[in-house]
Amino acid sequence: MGRTDPPRPALSRGTLDRHTAQRADDAFLDAAWAQAQLLVLTPEGRAPVSMGGLRLTVPESPERPPDAFYLGQDDLGHVFAVVSDAPPPARARLADLRELGADLDDRDAGMFVHAQALANWHRTHSHCPQCGAPTLPSKGGAERVCPADGSHHFPRVDPAMIVIVTDADGEQALLGRQAVWPAGRYSTLAGFVEPGESAEQAVVREVLEETGVRVSEVHYVDSQPWPFPQSLMLGFRAIADPAAPVMVPDGELEDARWFTRAEVLDGRMLPGPVSIAYRLIMGWAGPGE
Repeated sequence: MGRTDPPRPALSRGTLDRHTAQRADDAFLDAAWAQAQLLVLTPEGRAPVSMGGLRLTVPESPERPPDAFYLGQDDLGHVFAVVSDAPPPARARLADLRELGADLDDRDAGMFVHAQALANWHRTHSHCPQCGAPTLPSKGGAERVCPADGSHHFPRVDPAMIVIVTDADGEQALLGRQAVWPAGRYSTLAGFVEPGESAEQAVVREVLEETGVRVSEVHYVDSQPWPFPQSLMLGFRAIADPAAPVMVPDGELEDARWFTRAEVLDGRMLPGPVSIAYRLIMGWAGPGE
């Protein structure tokens, strides 16, 4: 039987309707706030969890604060997020997205990654890049507006490619490791897309820069938001010749080499399941159906 792909990446499964048009309407947002569920993030990006899911609360104030992020609506209601250093609710613990993301259901995973991405952007983009004046959140956190020059600013997203490189027969994969990773950890190759470059061109360039290996037959697989702080990971697969010498010429990697499925599936070297790297590796190495 043929090999089947694993599920979508852990952070690519959001279910809320973001109401892109309506969130420009303050009356809509105020009405949504009056019946909202609230996700409270700490300044460090952790959220309260209990019983394996996010622990949502209800707003304490009837007035919607300007820095509340509108996440969207589903059959369970409207959801906002705020950043606060208030203690978590009773019988809840705090967890971060890397730790918890793969264990959440689709709704909670989507809420957490959306809130984390907005919180990171608002924290680091509080002033106008054109005139330097402080900006104000608008549209439920979906943009910031400069009151001095009237310019509008939108959340930054940095495209990055990430690729599983295999031989033509699919029996081996080229993986690399960074020196700061846990001992024995190897993963897929990745890098940012440069200005004027397609994601496919970035795959070819980055693999060559990091390993000295030339790839071909670059094909898109899937994508995943990665708000650490603001990336969108574009997942690919590509083909290379395992007989070609592997080097680490730019110093970004400590090591890179070819692995068999058996070496990968012993479980000791895999990246965490919250990452699209895990999805790409398991899409190649996972057991067939």
